[in-house]
Amino acid sequence: MLAEMVRSVGNSCGFEMVGIAPVEPPDYDRYQQWVADGMAADMHYLTDHRADLRRDVRSLLPEARSVICVGKLYNAPPPDRVVNPDLANISRYAWGQDYHEVMRASMTDMVEQLRSLEDFQWRICVDTAPVLERSLARTAGLGWIGKNTCLINEPLGSWFFLGEIITSLDLAPSLPPPDRCGTCTRCIDACPTDALVPNGDQWTLDSRRCISYFTIEHRGSIPELIRADLGDHVFGCDICQDVCPWNRRAPVTADPAFAANPVTLQELAAMDQPAFRERYRGTPVVRAKHAGILRNVAVAMGNSSAESYREELEALAQHAEPLVREHAEWALSPLSVTKAD
Repeated sequence: MLAEMVRSVGNSCGFEMVGIAPVEPPDYDRYQQWVADGMAADMHYLTDHRADLRRDVRSLLPEARSVICVGKLYNAPPPDRVVNPDLANISRYAWGQDYHEVMRASMTDMVEQLRSLEDFQWRICVDTAPVLERSLARTAGLGWIGKNTCLINEPLGSWFFLGEIITSLDLAPSLPPPDRCGTCTRCIDACPTDALVPNGDQWTLDSRRCISYFTIEHRGSIPELIRADLGDHVFGCDICQDVCPWNRRAPVTADPAFAANPVTLQELAAMDQPAFRERYRGTPVVRAKHAGILRNVAVAMGNSSAESYREELEALAQHAEPLVREHAEWALSPLSVTKAD
C-alpha cells in the first residue's frame, strides 16, 4: 500500500492531517530526562512502568513497521465571554464531546477502509496509550513541536487532536517540517505561571507550574502561591495557543461534536454531583471530577474579586468536601477585605 493512498483515506474519514512515522520516536531520551527532572508532577501514568513502553511502539504491537499519524481540527467558534464575563473559562478542547471516542470512531472507519485494500495488523492509540504522540506526529510531517510544546502545523495552527494507528504495513515515512517558531517568545512571555522553561536548545513544560495541570490533573489543594496566577481558568488553559501567531488564521471546524457548550461560574457552583455528571457525561470535563471543578470555580471567583459571587462562595464554604471548603474560604478572604475597605 502506498502512503498516498493512506493519506487519501484518512482525509476522507475527516482528518485534516495524515502522515507516516517510523516506529521509533526520536525524543525518548528527552522524555526520560523530563521525567527525571520531576516535570511530570504527580501524573504517575507518565512515570510508572508505562514510561518505558514509550521507547518503541512495538511494545504495543510487536509486528509494527509503521505508524499512521492523524490530526483532527477542534477549533470551534468561541462563546462571547466579553458579553457575558460570568462564563466559565474552559479550554476549548473540552467544549464538546469526549475526543477519545470521536477520534477512535473515525480511526476505526479508516482502518476498515484500509483493510479492504490490504490486510494488516493494527492498534489504535488516542492520547491514553503509552506513546510519544507529538514526537511521532512531528516525524510524520504533521508539524513541528513549538516552544509552547504543542504540535504546530504551518497553514493550520495547533488546535488539533492527535491519534496513531500502529500498523504492520511497511509504509514510506513522511518528512518532518522545519521548526518555524524562530525568535518568537509570545507563548513564553504570556504564560502567567512561567511553566514554559528552557531545556537545552529547546523549551519544555514544567507541569508543576502549569494551569492545565492544576485545574485538571491535580487532585489536592492548589498551592496558595499559585492560586492567583490561575486567573479565571476553571478547566485547562489555552493561553500559549491563543497568543501563537500561527493560530491567527487557524481554520474553524464545523463539526458539531466540538461545539461550545457555555456555562457560567454560578451554574457550575450550584451543580451537585448528579447534575454535574449529567451535564458533562461524555466530555473531557469529567476528568477533573466534581470536587475539582468546584475547587477551581472557587479560585476563579476569588480571583475576580467580584462581590456578586459572595453568595455562591459562601455556599461552597459549607460544602461537604473539605477541598471545596478550603478554596471557597480562601476566595472569600479578599472579598471580606474589599467590603471592609
